Amino acid sequence: MFQMGTLALGSNLFLSPLAGYTNLPFRLVIREVGGVDLCTTDLVNARSLIERNPKALKLIETNDADRPLAVQLFGAVPEEMRDAALYLESLGVSAIDINMGCPVRKVVKTGGGSAMMTELPKTQALVRSMVEALNIPVTAKMRLGWDDDNITAPDLARALADAGCATIFVHGRTRAQGFDGTVKLEGIRRVVEAVPDLPVVGNGDVTSAEAARHMLEATGCAGVSIGRGAFYNPWIFEHTRHFIETGELLPEPTFDERIRVLRQHYDLMVEVFGEDRGSVMFRKVAPWYAKRFGPAKPFNKAIVQISTREDFESVLANYLDWRTQFTDDSGTLLPQFKLTPLTSSFMNDQESPVEKRRSIPVPKGPVELW
Repeated sequence: MFQMGTLALGSNLFLSPLAGYTNLPFRLVIREVGGVDLCTTDLVNARSLIERNPKALKLIETNDADRPLAVQLFGAVPEEMRDAALYLESLGVSAIDINMGCPVRKVVKTGGGSAMMTELPKTQALVRSMVEALNIPVTAKMRLGWDDDNITAPDLARALADAGCATIFVHGRTRAQGFDGTVKLEGIRRVVEAVPDLPVVGNGDVTSAEAARHMLEATGCAGVSIGRGAFYNPWIFEHTRHFIETGELLPEPTFDERIRVLRQHYDLMVEVFGEDRGSVMFRKVAPWYAKRFGPAKPFNKAIVQISTREDFESVLANYLDWRTQFTDDSGTLLPQFKLTPLTSSFMNDQESPVEKRRSIPVPKGPVELW
């Protein structure tokens, strides 16, 4: 169990918001695979929600199977953030997460995202006004600081705790780092120590069950939030939960299971966004699945050109036929094509066993919708 203010959760593993990726279809896929409870939407502009911008409303689209759900807001005007949060509460959202970590100039120049880490009294007042207006938990997602010379996360955490923040999510990089370099677990640990009575959730570079458990042990954080690692491996939450509880690493999903989930994800994209837009959006999703297919060059080349369901089915059928040359009669990859286990390489800045960061593309900021 994880207690987030008045909200009792069944897991201390969270799906991080990733702009352009953590939409309703992906959240439903993650929930079906298992191991996660609270998921968070893409970051949404508070003013756009107040104005009922159709594109902003699409970012918070949900259904009964997508619970509990947090919406991540960005903005720097207290009244707008409060009113947007009240609107979300009226829709049945479980929690409001305030983005204080996005390093993208478009967000920072408005006073939102990472800029909120540089003005602690102003940020504290904004959070307090939201907490006092809402009956659902208010949380915050931050980075370690603006840069290595301005590590403000511990002080900000104390200010947020005083304002009534229910949980703090910490990405272990500074604003200046963006998504480069490696996560600093020591920085997350200092935030945990700064607010001993408030749950702190660590985030960054978690792409395996072992890396998640090490983050918990090395920082003392109460939970782990996973973003890119969930796209690389949608089963990471269930595998992490099992590993933490038993010490046993579950086997990787079979190829057939990966194809089943790939199909489910595509079907949901079409259901939510329509065949045309859903197919185009799926172009950036499918290659993540293919990272664990073994030989997949023809698939990757063709899937990023689909525009219809017919295209999708044709690409997949052709790939499944092509792939048989690399498998035995049971469909298992031949020895020379077998994949390296996900948990095989480890290193970090503290000489402890954290998984080595892979080259995984990341979103650069909020989707250009408002």
